[in-house]
Order: sequence, then C-alpha cells, then structure tokens
Amino acid sequence: MSCAKILKAELRKSISEETAALPDDYIIASDDGLLLQVVSLKEFVSARNIMIYYSVRREPDTHKIIEAALSMGKTLAFPFCRNGGRMDARIVSNPGDLRPALLGIPAPPESAPVIEREDLELVIVPALTYDRSGYRLGYGGGYYDRYLSGAAAFTVGLARERLIRDNLPSEPHDVAVKCLVTECEVRNTRNGGFVPEGV
Repeated sequence: MSCAKILKAELRKSISEETAALPDDYIIASDDGLLLQVVSLKEFVSARNIMIYYSVRREPDTHKIIEAALSMGKTLAFPFCRNGGRMDARIVSNPGDLRPALLGIPAPPESAPVIEREDLELVIVPALTYDRSGYRLGYGGGYYDRYLSGAAAFTVGLARERLIRDNLPSEPHDVAVKCLVTECEVRNTRNGGFVPEGV
C-alpha cells in the first residue's frame, strides 16, 4: 500500500471524527450557507444537465439544492455505481425514486435512463473534505476519479469550512474539482491554485 493510501485511510478516520463532533448549530448554518453559494453560481444557473449526489448523515446537505434545481427546470442525474469500480449518471425527476444502494447511499433504480458524461454541464462531487488545491478526500472507492477523468463538465466540491485542509495526500489518478464551495466563499481552481470567484 502506498504512503498516500495509508495517509488517506488515517485522514478518513480523523475527519469522520471531526465531522461527528461539529455542533448541530454549525451544521445547520453551514448547510444554509452552502445552499446560497451553490444556487448563486453562474455555472449552476446556466447548467441544464446536472449530476448531484443525495447527501446522507452529516455530509453537506444537497436536498435543498436538488429542490432548487428541479424548480428551475433542470435535468438531474444521480450516481449509479456498478461492478468493477465503474459509475454512470442516471436521470431521476423525483428524489423519492432513489433507493439505498452501495454503502447505504441513495441511488437511482437500474431502470432510470443514463445521461452521457459529455452531456453533463455541472457535477457536484461528494467528499469527506477538500484541500485548497481542489483535491478531495473521498470514501475510498475511486468511482468519481474514474468518472471525472477527462470530463468537460464544471465540477464543484462542497465542503464545510472547518474541515478544509491546506493539503491532502494525492495520487496520480486523483482529479481535482474546478470549484470549491464552502459556506463562507466560492473559489475557482486555476493553474493548480485557488483564486476568489470573479477574479
């Protein structure tokens, strides 16, 4: 096992513990701030086809983002994980159709239509947290890194400000998001670093 993999495993445990210890009032305020930041993104407003995950437990809440996107007439797709570490995006118009699947994460039914990766304009990517270069600490399956490799969609990472790291261990196959959103700010990644939105 590589040093990066060992460090990631240790960090997953540490950040999971930090997340569990966050005060409830901070979680609520953070979710409210994240909602306002995301729905104000020009890329979100203009996107017609969006891939998003259905948050569980203390992940940054996506439920109200989903409601906002549907009210704006957008097509929403959710991740559908398959054997061999592969994933595709399947269209769901009613979040009530999602059912617990791999790791208990709500996923579309197998009968839901697939939307091609090149037709997605924006992807909201789940993670335990992110670093300031846009790299994520995921859950260890590698699904999103494979799926997003070479993707043209504008990728957005949601993170709570208190969990952001300066640097996370990364491997050659890791794919950084193009935009990091916390409850406090929006930062676009350019040339390997962050600059404030609009600069």
